[in-house]
Amino acid sequence: MNSAFVVDNLSFFYGSAEVLHDVTMTIPEHQVTALIGPSGSGKTTFLRCLNRMHDLMPGTRVEGKILYDGQDLYADDVRPIELRRRIGMVFQRPNPFPKSIYENVAIAPRLNGYQGNVDELVEKALTKAGLWEEVKSKLKESAFSLSGGQQQRLCIARAIAVAPEVILMDEPASALDPIATFVIEDLIAELKREYTIVIVTHNMQQAARVSDLTAFFTVETTETSRTGVLVEIDSTDRIFSNPQQKQTQDYVSGRFG
Repeated sequence: MNSAFVVDNLSFFYGSAEVLHDVTMTIPEHQVTALIGPSGSGKTTFLRCLNRMHDLMPGTRVEGKILYDGQDLYADDVRPIELRRRIGMVFQRPNPFPKSIYENVAIAPRLNGYQGNVDELVEKALTKAGLWEEVKSKLKESAFSLSGGQQQRLCIARAIAVAPEVILMDEPASALDPIATFVIEDLIAELKREYTIVIVTHNMQQAARVSDLTAFFTVETTETSRTGVLVEIDSTDRIFSNPQQKQTQDYVSGRFG
């Protein structure tokens, strides 16, 4: 099994505060890796480290290494904008642009200099996101005319349109109703055939349903700080049936968190 990311002793700081400490893990290609754990344990912080989203915030700092396809993501010669094209992100709440459904998908490829048939690209991306049949007759309508679940799939189509290799998802179904949530989960199962997916979720059942690998984070608290740490990472079946650490067992069984 090939690795997409190799994370070695990663720590992350906001100013002088260490919010993620010494994370080491390997994330395989074409699988779904779920990040679980209580609030404040660094899951989203870790996810954003994978495509350098934190570069957009002043006063942040990374120690350790993240290798993607064998390359250090934080090396001086890595271009963050190109990196984020290869490693896309879908956020917790749908955030379509105030444009038509069509333009939401087409705008990024155009800005990136796409020279092919944009109509075909839009159809392909919407099809992969499981949305084409629902919107093909109203592509010129506002993206805000869609339901929340449809808007989230539109955001997934927008990410797909620039031909990424990885899709990061930060609680992509937390703002959706149960039916829309199951649609997103089915879509994730389809997408992993072509993409590596890393998902943050607070929903234990969702992690068990959609992921191949699960990483459990927790919070180490002192009088002056709260720091996220990785407790263990293993196959999802193992994490939920026979974890190696008592902290993990307590969390997945609902005894804390």
